[in-house]
Amino acid sequence: MTQIAAITTSPAPRRPASDAAHLRAITDEITDVPTDLRLVDEMLSAHFRGHAATLLEVGSELAPAAEAVAARLTGGKRLRAAFCLWGARGAARGRPVPGVVELASAIELFHLAALVHDDVMDDSDTRRGLPTVHRLFADAHLEENRQGDPETWGTAVAILVGDMCLSWSDDLAAAAVDDAGRSVRAAVRRTWTQMRDEAYAGQYLDMLSQTEEQADADRTERVLRYKSARYTIGQPLRLGGTLAGADESLLSDYDRIGLTAGEAFQLRDDVLGVFGDEAVTGKPAIDDIREGKRTMLVALAQESATLRERRVLDDCLGNPDLDVTGLARVRAVFESTGALERVDQRIVELAEDAFGIIAGAAVDDETRQALSGLVERCVWRRA
Repeated sequence: MTQIAAITTSPAPRRPASDAAHLRAITDEITDVPTDLRLVDEMLSAHFRGHAATLLEVGSELAPAAEAVAARLTGGKRLRAAFCLWGARGAARGRPVPGVVELASAIELFHLAALVHDDVMDDSDTRRGLPTVHRLFADAHLEENRQGDPETWGTAVAILVGDMCLSWSDDLAAAAVDDAGRSVRAAVRRTWTQMRDEAYAGQYLDMLSQTEEQADADRTERVLRYKSARYTIGQPLRLGGTLAGADESLLSDYDRIGLTAGEAFQLRDDVLGVFGDEAVTGKPAIDDIREGKRTMLVALAQESATLRERRVLDDCLGNPDLDVTGLARVRAVFESTGALERVDQRIVELAEDAFGIIAGAAVDDETRQALSGLVERCVWRRA
């Protein structure tokens, strides 16, 4: 089994909880936290090559699908893998943890599958600066003058590509516990299954909210928790910790870090989804409004909006023909209602809570420093 190599993380300075206005200003000052995830990249590449060889043995026609996965397997922030690796490191206190690279890689493959399917559900055209899979194949269908409907073809291929990545992630998750004892194998599998189910449930609730006019604050909180918070930070930490034999006290701390920092991560994502720089995020800032996503920004804006501001939201949310002028009007409402400021303040508060939990967790100083740096990266990111 591959063992975890040195993963270095430099901490960013702590931010005062009392000052929410600094949020957008400081993002320009913070660079990515350097984390060595070379072994995860190598594992993903090797695992994919084996499956790609099988596809190409069936026929050369499979090459475009394999190439689409290969192009999207690289890049990304690898945050989930990093939290898994450090979750194991914190529990093992420096001891090698057999299987942890496989487990971290499995999470990244699961995430890729979720992104491919999510882009279909959201009808998104770009992701990480590349065409989404369904868009790539729909456009190719048109260019090659094929029979049938291009959109149906693109959607079908994206579903298959996502399904392949899902099954490959399960293969890696199973391989990760080959050398583990029976109780550890069972515990890792339970957490893996729970992570998947919660992510699916959160996505369903997110899609359901887009069918309703008024944002439901309780449901928005649950989407934050299950689609993002636990899935992005809490469950990767718990998976790594469980594989390394962490006790319940540390696993509880990992869960609490996940809920606080994970919610801050998603709130930050919601802000970037409307106010982000497309050249940096790799995704149009207009998409979330066109799709009618009921984020916390929307819920808070609806709560405080005047009749005029409410009309803007009603006209623009979920409007597939929304243009940049309409986006500017929505942004103005988010600012004038105080929704943006309140979300910014909540992000700061959640981050401070996460730092407090990390400070008191029973991990070594290197892990504590790394986890703090990763949380900084999640909260103050620009993409």
